Amino acid sequence: MATRYWLVSLPVQSSASSLWSRLQESISKHSFDTPLYRFNVPNLRVGTLDSLLALSDDLFKSNSFIEGVSHKIRRQIEELERVSGIETTALTVDGVPVDSYLTRFAWDEAKYPTMSPLREIVDSIHVQVAKIEDDLKVRVAEYNNVRSQLNTINRKQSGSLAVRDLSNLVKQEDIVTSEHLVTLLAVVPKYSQKDWLTSYETLTTFVVPRSSKMLYEDNEYALYTVTLFARVADNFKSSAREKGFQIREFEYNPETQESRKRELEKLMQDQETLRSSLLQWCYTSYGEVFSSWMHFCAVRIFAESILRYGLPPSFLSVVLSPSVRSEKKVRSILEGLCDTANSTYWKTDDEVGGMGGLGGDADAYPYVCFTINLI
Repeated sequence: MATRYWLVSLPVQSSASSLWSRLQESISKHSFDTPLYRFNVPNLRVGTLDSLLALSDDLFKSNSFIEGVSHKIRRQIEELERVSGIETTALTVDGVPVDSYLTRFAWDEAKYPTMSPLREIVDSIHVQVAKIEDDLKVRVAEYNNVRSQLNTINRKQSGSLAVRDLSNLVKQEDIVTSEHLVTLLAVVPKYSQKDWLTSYETLTTFVVPRSSKMLYEDNEYALYTVTLFARVADNFKSSAREKGFQIREFEYNPETQESRKRELEKLMQDQETLRSSLLQWCYTSYGEVFSSWMHFCAVRIFAESILRYGLPPSFLSVVLSPSVRSEKKVRSILEGLCDTANSTYWKTDDEVGGMGGLGGDADAYPYVCFTINLI
């Protein structure tokens, strides 16, 4: 699939079919590797010259917005597919691949009546795409909120022993709790484990001999238990800190652990549901935005062609996808098919660059041309 197309209109001097045949012949002869298609623009309502000029001022900016939303949804799809580990799906519009929809474009009269003013059609497209963008923001924010909560929990469960949640590392049998005794959890640097095992019984009085047991270790620390009389726990903590051992505050509570487990399972389920729902919504919405974008491009090429070539409307609009090395050759062909006087008038120095078209594009060519980037 090509990812970059030119949408071009050429002024018709005699008949559109004759110009189309000459263009096909020239492309086939001089740039045969350039795909070429007709882009069928209906007879839209022209309105007044003033209304066309006013519309022209807005079309470039609106096109950038609609194109931006299209790319934003596509990127969201790519991210969701990557996270889900599913194979990349070819994007479609009403079941048709996006590049085929562009190269075989047909105006949807039911959705956009051709007798409607151009401003009304453009505003309708803009409003629809803006609503889809707003929906995207809300759905992505909801999905990202659940992802953020899960990431926070995962960091707590997979981080260093100095900061991570210990509830899934400690079992009920590891903890001694009675009227007088208490079990503390010590985070010991791995290089200090020998020091811990030889000194913990003497860090304060009333420490239960041989009560320390290692529960877990990571790359930096080891987690040990120690049992002692509750009334000397504060003294033990102070002495442990002085020797570089961290005593983690921890209270074993089966109900809390079960609640956290249920919360984690629910968040994982919510994330998967939201991800699947968002992905399906993006597939559908991308098709809607792309269809709206192509209708917008049809209005844009129509309006610009009227402003460039005058009335009555007499132009041939086509879609091409030249390779980088063929661009100059194709531009030469297109220019050769334009009126000679007109060509001289519009031709500029090579330094001008850019695409002839609306808004901020430079009018560097004697024909109307702007780029459609699918990605």
